[in-house]
Amino acid sequence: MLEPSSDELRDWGNSVIQLMADYYGELRDHKVYRHTSSREIRDRLDSALPTKGTHFDELVKVFRETIIPFSRQNAHPRMFGYVQSPGTPLAAIADVLASTLNSNLTVWRSAPAPVEVERLTIDWIRQILGFNPEAGGLFVSGGSMANLAAIAAARQAKNSSSDRLRMYASSETHFSIAKAAALLGIGRQNVCHVAVDEHFRIRVDDLISKISADLEAGHVPFCVIANAGTVNTGAVDPLAEIREVANRFQLWMHVDGSYGAFAVLAKSARELFAGIEQADSIALDPHKWLYLSVDVGCVIYRSPEIARAAFAHDAEYTRIIGEKADEAFAFWDYGPELSRRFRALKVWMLLKGVGLDSLSEAIESNLACARYFESLVRASDDFEIVAPVELSIFCFRHVPIQLRSESDQTVDAFNERLLVALQRDGSSYLSNAMLGGRFALRGCILNYRTTLQDMEILLDDLRRVATSLVTPI
Repeated sequence: MLEPSSDELRDWGNSVIQLMADYYGELRDHKVYRHTSSREIRDRLDSALPTKGTHFDELVKVFRETIIPFSRQNAHPRMFGYVQSPGTPLAAIADVLASTLNSNLTVWRSAPAPVEVERLTIDWIRQILGFNPEAGGLFVSGGSMANLAAIAAARQAKNSSSDRLRMYASSETHFSIAKAAALLGIGRQNVCHVAVDEHFRIRVDDLISKISADLEAGHVPFCVIANAGTVNTGAVDPLAEIREVANRFQLWMHVDGSYGAFAVLAKSARELFAGIEQADSIALDPHKWLYLSVDVGCVIYRSPEIARAAFAHDAEYTRIIGEKADEAFAFWDYGPELSRRFRALKVWMLLKGVGLDSLSEAIESNLACARYFESLVRASDDFEIVAPVELSIFCFRHVPIQLRSESDQTVDAFNERLLVALQRDGSSYLSNAMLGGRFALRGCILNYRTTLQDMEILLDDLRRVATSLVTPI
């Protein structure tokens, strides 16, 4: 098994490709989610520590008969939970090829061609965002790591060792920002949360007020976080206005676009992102709205040398000898990781193989599905929208006639039970959000397979499942 013959390897590949083809071809026949338990799954797996090898066909059989059916089907067109990309067959193949080469993208000499592929692909993303030609960055594991790297660079730019550093983010900002502040020694308590408006966008007046108050109190403001698609509602903050505030107070402006930034490719949403190219850094996830499989996040720096000052570290065992500038390049100088997978290959293969025109059309289709769902809800007499649809996230509640005179708490409790029942039913899958202290059903469309009909099916599924939860009048 460690060293299969060429014929054996070809047989393995054929059986795996056949499994992939069957899986993708039968996606709509699967339930999105199968209600199960840890014990049920463990009982289906042979738990004995293996001392002898198992035939490859048996391994594939376990994957087909246990791992697939007892997993959540993230590629399903009605997987609306969280911010979940479906992955693509092209990316799956790219991951196989990247693992075959097994490159470690630390420095140029370690993986010359893969490093050049990553540098090229990062530059393509820079161009998509409209950043300056000098901007650069790297691929990381995801948005959380990208946010951490960017905030480390922001602290470096302030060139301050003060324990009174302060950063600013809306109350809708992802928790990875506060987590990064804690890990970097800035402290969660020094992440100042700014109020949002009725569209869940940061209030610039409150931002200015909080910065001014902190300056008077002796704090050292250094960074403001803007959202390009919040995880709860998809809200996009007023980026150009935030840039003006950052300039006024000499703050680093970081944009968390992990979910939404690639929607800049869609013509109908492009105006929302005006000013994104003026950020000092941005986090975004190709494994979200470029439809790629995890893990591949990305951080772009307007001035990469600031990031280099934050992350570069010299050691004799990593000293690069006898190389010119381009060939002396080291990714470890621009982020926290040393060992790094060849994440860029699937990004490169997708952009090169699919092209921006097709990706733009797919994102437009996702946006259209969310807008259509909003129209269905507004036209109904038993559902209500609880946040405006800005990108592809929709938040709503089911309020059947039996509950119209009940309290908010009763309606919230009913929708909580409805969410669990829908997930266990398996035909469609939603997650949840708390908005204005009220419970909401929440969906996010990030799948090129999703159609307008799927949005109709979702409402039908909810009504069907709800019948067992409410008492007829």
